[in-house]
Formats: sequence, C-alpha cells, structure tokens
Amino acid sequence: IAPQFAEFVAHYMSAPSLLNVTKEHSLACGSPPDSSLYCYGEEDVMQAWTRFLDMNNSTDPAKAASCLGSIPGVPGYAEYIIRDNSNDRFPDNVADSPPPSPLAIPFAFVLVPQSWLDESEENIKTILENAVSLSGGTVPPYYAFGGAAASGSDQANSLSQAHRDAGFMLYLIFTADEEANFWGNLFPKMFDISDKTNFPPVFGSNHAGFLLTGPLKEDWTKPCPRELTFEERREKCISFQEAIYGTERLARLEAIKEAVDPQFIFNCMNCIGNNLPEASKSEDDEPSPAEPETPLGNSSDEPSGASFVSSFVAAISATAVYSLINAI
Repeated sequence: IAPQFAEFVAHYMSAPSLLNVTKEHSLACGSPPDSSLYCYGEEDVMQAWTRFLDMNNSTDPAKAASCLGSIPGVPGYAEYIIRDNSNDRFPDNVADSPPPSPLAIPFAFVLVPQSWLDESEENIKTILENAVSLSGGTVPPYYAFGGAAASGSDQANSLSQAHRDAGFMLYLIFTADEEANFWGNLFPKMFDISDKTNFPPVFGSNHAGFLLTGPLKEDWTKPCPRELTFEERREKCISFQEAIYGTERLARLEAIKEAVDPQFIFNCMNCIGNNLPEASKSEDDEPSPAEPETPLGNSSDEPSGASFVSSFVAAISATAVYSLINAI
C-alpha cells in the first residue's frame, strides 16, 4: 500500500485535477519526506484517496479508511509536533526534525519542475520510480512548494527560480548508477539545457551534502567521475554552487559577496565565494590579496555552495494529519 499512497500524494499535490481536487485544496497540504500528508481541512482528502484507489482497481473501503486518520484540535503543524514529541531541553518549542548531525545525506534533493510534471501523468510515475531506495525504503518527495512561493519575493534573496517553480523535491542520487541515470536520462527531460553557457539550477540547497557536484562541464549528460579529487572536480565539473543556484544566480551572488566582503572575512565550507580566491589565484598565477586563511577542516579546492533553511513549518502547517499506517 505504501507505493500507492506515495503515488496518491504525488497526484494530490502535483496533479490534483486528476482526482477532481481543486488547486486551493491541494495547496492547503504539504509533507516532509516521509509517509504522511499534513493539511488544513479534511473534507476532500478521504474522497480523493477513495477515488484514487478506484481508478487503480483497488476499491476496498476498509483499506481506504485504515490508511488515513484525522487528528483534530491542533491549530497548526508546530503545535502538533510539540504535542506529540517531548522536548525536555526546550519545552513548548518545536524540536529540529531531523536533529542536527555531523553527517547527513552526501548529495542533495532534486527540485522537480512543476511544468515537467504537468506535461504528462506518466512523468509523475517515472520520477517516483527513480527515487532513491535506502535501508528504510524509498525516500518520498518533500512537498513544501507551490502557491505564492513562485512569485512571493522582493528579489533580495538567494532562492533559485528552480526552487520557486518546483512541484516537489526528491532524492534521486545516491549510487553511481543512479547519478548516471539522472544526468543522462532524467535531467535533459526535466530542465532546459539548450543554452550551454547557462547551467540551470537543479538542487535544493537545504540538505545539500558534501559530495554534491554537477555534471561534467564538457558534457552535461555525464556525471562528474567520483574518483576525481576536489581540485579535478573544480576544473572539470559544474560546481556545488552552480548546480544549486545556476550560472546566472550564482554570478549575482558572487558579485554581492565580493562587494560586501572583499577580504572574505566570512568564509565557510561550500558557501558563496568559498573558492573564488583560489580561482583568482589560478587565473593570475599569483597570490590573491583577498585570499582568506583556510578554516580548519576546509579546503578551498572544494566546490563551493551555500545552504539556507526553507520555510518548512509554514508550508505544511496543519489542522488535520493524514498518515500512512506502516503496519498496513
């Protein structure tokens, strides 16, 4: 039932009209990458789930009812988390979920374009079939997009256009074969790569891992070889940052960085401008006066990038919770 529920959520969030669900009701829901769906309101979710099962020749009413449950009386997602998860260190505050850890995922979630999902129902099935499978099962999509996220901006933030235009975010790369499949088969279909001077933003910066890089500079359909050193990656592959922000947005962010912090006082691993002094040094063949000391545990040979905290809680605040019961 888990794959069916994941497909149902994907349709409810990214192609609601196929289930006779309005876009307004769809946008009232969201979900972290787990087997649950958080919504404002509850009246049409069960109807849509039943309709989905009927469309897929699975019409057992008991099955439909057992997979969804409403939890009323909670004004929002934060209050729900506080109520159901003890947090002795910071009582009455939402705990980090997942909690901070020294090593998270090694790569990153792909920002799946809503426009590509709109092209065909088959695209939804294709992308779910290619999701990474770990020991705990297939990693579900991260639904925190849509609505005013595409246009609610004063143009003074670092979010890429891909982040604003995404239908959801999905973990598609872990093994070398999965990486080759993404760049060779999925990436050319999902993103516009007609302009070879303008690499598109592909990944979400939230949860971007230390091994993340783009494809080969000379062939965007080939992954960056994993055996390359960080120095070789910088020379031959699309950088960590460019894979997240795209060529145009990265150039703007780097210009701001150099104008505001020309001495690179604020420098951190994979942050904007982290490898610019080293790049300048290689171009001029002489030390750059702006070159900062390398922080402990960091190498300026590594591809650069940045990370921000998405508005996760706001996007999936809920008064009703629909959870897949794992025992089913």
